[in-house]
Amino acid sequence: MLVLRLLNVVAPAYFLCISLVTFVLQIFLFIPSMFRDPSTTPLLSPALLHGALFLFLSANALGNYVLVIQSSPEDLGKGLNLGEGAEVVADWLDGSRSPGSALPSTHFCRLCARVTQRHDHHCFFTGNCIGSRNMRNFIMFCLYTSLACLDSLVAGMAYISAALSMSFANPLAFLTLLPHSISQFFSGALLSSEMFVILMLYLWLGIGLACAGFCCHQMLLILRGQTRYQVRKGIVVRARPWRENLQEVFGKRWLLGLLIPVLNVGSDYCRQKEK
Repeated sequence: MLVLRLLNVVAPAYFLCISLVTFVLQIFLFIPSMFRDPSTTPLLSPALLHGALFLFLSANALGNYVLVIQSSPEDLGKGLNLGEGAEVVADWLDGSRSPGSALPSTHFCRLCARVTQRHDHHCFFTGNCIGSRNMRNFIMFCLYTSLACLDSLVAGMAYISAALSMSFANPLAFLTLLPHSISQFFSGALLSSEMFVILMLYLWLGIGLACAGFCCHQMLLILRGQTRYQVRKGIVVRARPWRENLQEVFGKRWLLGLLIPVLNVGSDYCRQKEK
């Protein structure tokens, strides 16, 4: 438990550090050195267009990241008068509580110390549980993080290709880049700044693929009307049309949430159905 609590603090700081390094490399290294075209007008210059694209992706990723943290799932334990202490937690976990408190898809998170409905999982990178209130923002966070990493990966490869006079036309060139760079770095033929960018390339690739895969898996669960917690516990859910499942999470104004980071409106849709 101590290791999990430590990870719950270190992981968000790690993500913010990676975001800051990516922003500095893009704005102060990649864009000024790789997007120089004096023949074009300043309004349509490649540097300005690429900078605007990167800022759009970064703003959406960080904006939804903040909303995931702020839109914490409601603590149902307070409304149910579950009480406090380890004894109450044990009763909740082993199902010995009254049927009235055994709401569907509820889970007590030891790290957050609260009971949430439609619990999906605990995200260490946000230090928060993912549930009905912040699921849409979490998916948007994963989507835009993967796109920002892909954009940084392409810009970084272009910078390394120009700095080292090498070509990535061969797919094996990227796979063999790291071992060759390590040998050149220790022999003194490679600068520390170039070696740092090469290491960041593989980090962007790993984070981008992980976020993209997690986003696709989460969307599949949403289409089926399930959460990760329900799948892990083998809880059977009532079959519904996939359109209703999507609308419950993304709301009717889903296009607005796709373009700018806004609060999740899925809960509003649930309240309207209950009325």
